[in-house]
Amino acid sequence: MSAPAEAVELNGVNVTQLTDTVGAIQGDPSIAQFRFRARTRWEGGGKSTTEIQGFHGANAEDTSRTEPFVLTGDEPPVLLGGNAGPNAVEAVLHALTSCLTVGFVYNAAAKGIAVRSLDFEIEGELDLHGFLGLSEDVRPGYDRIRIRYRVDADASDDEIEELCHYVQRTSPVLDIVRNPVKVTLARVH
Repeated sequence: MSAPAEAVELNGVNVTQLTDTVGAIQGDPSIAQFRFRARTRWEGGGKSTTEIQGFHGANAEDTSRTEPFVLTGDEPPVLLGGNAGPNAVEAVLHALTSCLTVGFVYNAAAKGIAVRSLDFEIEGELDLHGFLGLSEDVRPGYDRIRIRYRVDADASDDEIEELCHYVQRTSPVLDIVRNPVKVTLARVH
């Protein structure tokens, strides 16, 4: 019996485990199916709290989170809120750059690229006419999102560009933002 391979780590990512995970999914595609869940409760005014704990993935219910993550959402005072947390459209910006960060760093590690620093600046433009129902011609969500990033890595400009294009093609949150998703909303009695 051979000894297990020593873990290789780059950018804080266990590349050995990442490679093993990819291999396992290639061997059994069913383990790639995940179902994430959240529960949100209104707290008054524009404030809500969301708990995120369990999810289903790799053909099993995950129990690694003994306590839920609690996220607070609110609105700034100019939008009648109490500023207890970012509003939902700001949380989307966080979700998008968080996903791009993971994709960039994990894929850089898989390619043997050491990343010393990475940061994103993101802004979204939104016209309240849509949200407030004042115009049928204005969408309620973002009209445009601009992202800029800085990276210091052991790679050429061409390698960074190639990595960035790959990350954009494979980012779940960027895909959610760029493409329609089937969403159902059902009242529970």
